[in-house]
Amino acid sequence: MPELIEKLQNSQQNHHEPKETIIRGENMETKNLLFITSDQWRGECLSALGHPTVKTPNLDALAADGVIFRNHFAQCTPCGPSRASIFTGMYLQNHRCVTNGTPLDARHTNVALEFRKLGYAPALVGYTDTTQDSRLYAAGDPVYKTYEGILPGFHRVLAMPSENFPEPWAEWLEERGYKVPEDPRDLYYEAVKGYPGAESRGKTYAPAPYSKEESETAFVTDKAKKFIRRPGHRPWFLHISYLKPHRPYLATEPYNSLYHPDDVPDFRRAPSVEEEAKQHPYLANQLEQNLNKGYYRASIYPRDEKSMRQVRATYYGLMTEVDDNIGKIIALLKETGQYENTVIVFASDHGVQLGDHHLVGIGPYFDQTLHIPLIIRAPDEKMEMQRDRVVGAFTENVDILPTLLDIFGGDIPMQCDGRSLVPFLLGGAPKKWRTEVHWEVDFRYMEGLDIDFEASSFNVIRDNHYKYVHFAAMPPLLFDLSNDPDELHNLAGDPAHTETVLKYAQKMLSWRMVNDERTLSHILVGPEGATERPRSLR
Repeated sequence: MPELIEKLQNSQQNHHEPKETIIRGENMETKNLLFITSDQWRGECLSALGHPTVKTPNLDALAADGVIFRNHFAQCTPCGPSRASIFTGMYLQNHRCVTNGTPLDARHTNVALEFRKLGYAPALVGYTDTTQDSRLYAAGDPVYKTYEGILPGFHRVLAMPSENFPEPWAEWLEERGYKVPEDPRDLYYEAVKGYPGAESRGKTYAPAPYSKEESETAFVTDKAKKFIRRPGHRPWFLHISYLKPHRPYLATEPYNSLYHPDDVPDFRRAPSVEEEAKQHPYLANQLEQNLNKGYYRASIYPRDEKSMRQVRATYYGLMTEVDDNIGKIIALLKETGQYENTVIVFASDHGVQLGDHHLVGIGPYFDQTLHIPLIIRAPDEKMEMQRDRVVGAFTENVDILPTLLDIFGGDIPMQCDGRSLVPFLLGGAPKKWRTEVHWEVDFRYMEGLDIDFEASSFNVIRDNHYKYVHFAAMPPLLFDLSNDPDELHNLAGDPAHTETVLKYAQKMLSWRMVNDERTLSHILVGPEGATERPRSLR
């Protein structure tokens, strides 16, 4: 079976879409690639985009030296499926990694495997949330002990999978002379007890019991800096995957007090949980689950106004910590003379609700969970790459792989549902560019809903005017974003909007038909052998 999978991957026919110019000069093959992701980073949370509270000076500087995509969206949640879309360039309907723990089909190629074809040895500091294809391993193999495997093609500089998390970080602390408790999770999840001000500001105001130089974020940065100093392969490809600002919402000093809860934006939500739950039965169930079960339950993160504002302030503090650490990475690149030779990409897997719509963790179909940042800085010898440009067009995480391969002169696999963003980087726009974004959520493992296993999913189509949400076995939703940007009023059942619902349902059906899996669909076999037809622009 492994040999068959390898043959399938190698046999994928690769085709470039027509392009204006590739960002590379004669020496493009010498460029490095630094791909940074941060978990649960909301798209508006960059001071470069005018956020009223959070400050991200290093990402702002990176954006000023490159291009920032204002309307960038993830394709699915949670982490595993979303990262599968990033790494493969495929929509969930095609890669079918539907939730954390679902294997990623080994026949699909990915960013690491494609860059190996270009002569790179992709390295990972952090995690990829990739569940290995279970057909490749015998029963009882250790790979079955965690869903957080490593994406095939990456070399482990530092892996932080769940089966021993946070032991690598704890070992690093011990090397630095820190006394780690017997169970390092006690250190990772417990704040300083009796911290002054926590009672009045909310319990997430209390800091972690270690310094900012000893945080998990600092740990990842330390390992990344060691790699950059001695990568072993030149040119190099390094993927840094930061967990923060993902929960637990526990920041070191001074990040715990960097932002005051009175200064965070107000919550976008209905007046009460009960009122919010009336919007849709799926949302009602998720509210119940979010309040009473799991990592975000109210017993861990109280839902009173004071506590929730502090959660948001702490979240912003964790963002600034990541930003500071990214600044250290970029400073090292400049110090070692590698900055001008390195393509840098910053993105996230998905966002988070943080009190909007009375949810703390991942939301269902709301923008706060799917709208994420994307910054690309791609130096080129001809100085054609745009600087300090903000792109307002809709872009998606499935566009990242085609873009990277386009920049580096690689072939774009036929499996890719996304398209290259290179024309945006050059100051223009691709032909026939999309006018909306799409995402999909498969909730077959969600408790509390009496729905057929295979019918537990919904698709979203969102443009500048409307958002339409189609459930396989539940009523649809329609939001008029022009007049209801907070998504509080479902218009799907209003007879006055029946025509709009029908229009968007038809658009969604057409989109799914156009984006069916296409690995072999472009090949025609006949008397003269196999002929191939390149993929056309949509």
